[in-house]
Amino acid sequence: MDKMIEEDRMCERDYPVEPYKIKSVERIKRLSREQREKALKDAGYNMFSIPSEKVFIDLLTDSGTSAMSDNQWAGLMTGDESYAGSRNFFHFAETIQDITGFKHVIPTHQGRAAERILFTVTTREGNYVPNNIHFDTTRANLEIRGVECADLVQEKAYDPEADILFKGDMDIDKLENYIKDKKPENIPFVMITITNNSAGGQPVSLSNIRNVSKVCRKHNIPLYIDACRFAENAYFIKKHEPGYSGKSIPEIVKEIFSYADGATMSAKKDALVNMGGFIAVNDDGLAERLKNNLIISEGFATYGGLAGRDLEAVARGLREVLEEDYLEHRIGQVRYLWKLLSKEGIPLYAPPGGHAVYVLADRFLPHIPRHAYPAWALTVALYREAGIRTVGIGGVMFGKKDEKTGKETFPELELVRLAIPRRVYTLSHLNFIADAVIQTYKKRDQVKGVRIVHQAPHLRHFTACMEEI
Repeated sequence: MDKMIEEDRMCERDYPVEPYKIKSVERIKRLSREQREKALKDAGYNMFSIPSEKVFIDLLTDSGTSAMSDNQWAGLMTGDESYAGSRNFFHFAETIQDITGFKHVIPTHQGRAAERILFTVTTREGNYVPNNIHFDTTRANLEIRGVECADLVQEKAYDPEADILFKGDMDIDKLENYIKDKKPENIPFVMITITNNSAGGQPVSLSNIRNVSKVCRKHNIPLYIDACRFAENAYFIKKHEPGYSGKSIPEIVKEIFSYADGATMSAKKDALVNMGGFIAVNDDGLAERLKNNLIISEGFATYGGLAGRDLEAVARGLREVLEEDYLEHRIGQVRYLWKLLSKEGIPLYAPPGGHAVYVLADRFLPHIPRHAYPAWALTVALYREAGIRTVGIGGVMFGKKDEKTGKETFPELELVRLAIPRRVYTLSHLNFIADAVIQTYKKRDQVKGVRIVHQAPHLRHFTACMEEI
């Protein structure tokens, strides 16, 4: 019997088998090439501006795109839509308290709302906030308050060929030096993003979280975790960090949060829902200030911009995401697509991360210079080729232009993220995606660069209008 089980696991490592069966389907339609060409022009060559009905396979994000379970859908019917004190809030709060160990839970409508509220209450102009790597909304919510953001991830994170574990780890020496330089009193908190979305979706080790916590405790600086993919990060710890193979996912998760003073979360990722988020903290006074700020713009403290049914779906999803067979399939899908592309020579960020495959766009399109945004150009090419929507994580998202000189500085990595929605696509979809990327690679010399025609002052990638060069 043991041999048969091991053979089954070997099989699953070659191709991930869904630990669920499909009960409901949504029709998708592939447009003709001419229709896709028109859609691109109408959208200003911006993937965020293309209507979803004109997308065949949508890899734009894994945020809010999950397929909910029958258990979650059943939970929607128990929604208590009372303005204050909904029973679903208490289930929501008790679930998060049990999973994370934090005392206070404040619901928000999504992760960036959690960030805005936390940062409004805890930061002021002239502060400094280090992270392994800030994601786009995190950085924007800090910078708009006049806070300087520092990315202190280990250097190997910027080497896409370094096939090592836990490339999302923060560099402890960098953190110590940064605190010494900026002074602890000017640093309202330190943050760790798990997994590290902006650098290949790479996990952070528990030993690194523990060491960051020690540094923060020494300098009396709070530590917060951006926890949107906490369960996926825990799976990597269980599989690859010494001493944790015998631990359950809930045990690992509880230890992760034990080293922090609080967390923000976009529930649209690892809570397997389409909308929701929260802030969780231990400090009584801080919790009170956060609730007061929430009430101004989000809603009462027991709903935070969410319906009771949404709170219930989050509570149930947070339990489901801790199931190891789900996580094995989830991570397995990403690994499967990564292997399909890697064996055909597609330049990829290594190793495969938790929620997406990252293509090295500047190596995929070496004829396109950074100022012509190769990652953005590749997203256009993939949609034109096969109706697949992806997102560029590179110069358009993180580039900075000096207003005086007009010179633009670019991030070290120029990536296209193929984000896999949870419980949505099958193996045949993944095979189709791989074929499309490979076909685009074979005729990569035909791909054109792009220029920005119009952009917003913050988060420009969401609304920018582009044209091909």
